[in-house]
Amino acid sequence: MVHAARAGFEVGIIGAGDMGMLYARRLSRAGYTINLCDTADRHSELAERVEGTGINALSDGYAVSRRSDYIIYSVPAVVIGRAVEEYGRATKLGAIVGGQTSVKTPEVEAFERHLPADVHIVTCHSMHGPNIDTRGQPLAVIRHRSDDAHYRAAVEVLEALESRMIFLTSEEHDRITADTQAATHLSFLSLGTAWSLQGYHPWLNPQFVSGINNVKVAMALRIYASKWHVYAGLAIMNPLAKKQLACYVDSMATIYKHMIAGRAQEFRDLIHTAADFIFGKDRSHKKILLDDELLDQLSLSRVPKEQSRPNSHLSLLCAAVCWYRMDMSPYDNLICQTPPFRMWLGIVEYLFCNADMLEESIETALNDRYTQAEDLVFYTAVSGWGQCIALGSFEGYRERFEKTAEFLRPKLEEGKDLSTMIIKKLTAGDASQQPSA
Repeated sequence: MVHAARAGFEVGIIGAGDMGMLYARRLSRAGYTINLCDTADRHSELAERVEGTGINALSDGYAVSRRSDYIIYSVPAVVIGRAVEEYGRATKLGAIVGGQTSVKTPEVEAFERHLPADVHIVTCHSMHGPNIDTRGQPLAVIRHRSDDAHYRAAVEVLEALESRMIFLTSEEHDRITADTQAATHLSFLSLGTAWSLQGYHPWLNPQFVSGINNVKVAMALRIYASKWHVYAGLAIMNPLAKKQLACYVDSMATIYKHMIAGRAQEFRDLIHTAADFIFGKDRSHKKILLDDELLDQLSLSRVPKEQSRPNSHLSLLCAAVCWYRMDMSPYDNLICQTPPFRMWLGIVEYLFCNADMLEESIETALNDRYTQAEDLVFYTAVSGWGQCIALGSFEGYRERFEKTAEFLRPKLEEGKDLSTMIIKKLTAGDASQQPSA
């Protein structure tokens, strides 16, 4: 019988990046022996970082794999194949192996190809970033190849994170992450690139002063404060994401052509058809993310609210049209929601469930020449990111990402802190709505 008895059960983590360190610290505090490694050139630095914590800083993935009972590969999706090929042969007899990548299809393929037949495969994915408390956050758990005893041992280890476990297959995981994250990330990435291309920071632009614009700015900055490979792996390596991304790009082209060609009725019909499909004709019962007063308190803007300009919210209109064209209800995927998707759905819902705001958005898109010029740059940014991802160019993705991140650097940390504050308020709101035991 296998039990993850904390005193004698050793957990190995290959990769000491942000998520690897988060897992190492949480599981160590729970009483597990943690064997952690980073790349060989960073071993001394890692040893200094974990000195006095009880975490074992080992030389490499071979050392971790030889002695650990549950080995978690916490490496970028781009290198998971190479990492498992390198270290998989050293896996301890009868051990459990999992990974922390955001795309499970290439991960489990690497495990099947390179791990010994006696190894049990129970993998996972924390659906949040390293700056979010694991408690209460969604954690996908995937039993790919394991007997009952080793599966229970893996789950027992992961329970120490105190996350909300969701049990899926690798295929279900990749479908849900494609539906929730692909277009969401594309939208925020494109907003950042559009600001960079125009040479202005959004906190100085009158179109991004208040309300849901604060969430757009904060979440875009949050993404650009992260590492590029976190988003590149999902976009390029998840085959199911490509359909979602292509639909968002195509929907953007359709909407923008209606705008500049003066096809007002076609534009209105498409937006309202998408709204009815997702939110229904009676939207008064829909839950609103946050009220304007609270959103305004969380602003990064230096422009007085009274100087604000109307915004077409083209990125949000396009999200609704994309979901409609994909025949997909975003609410069906809340089981595996990530903070960016939660924010994205929340502000789309906020816009579409406020009749006056939606009408202002439509009127601005159709008749405001200044906004149409601004939206042309956003449309160009969406198309550029779409082409880069369709070509499967990791180097192109990295270059675009890092160039925009450098432009936004003055506010990246502040934006990340702001978005974390918003997420905490939402989490607290959810907790207060749970029935008491």
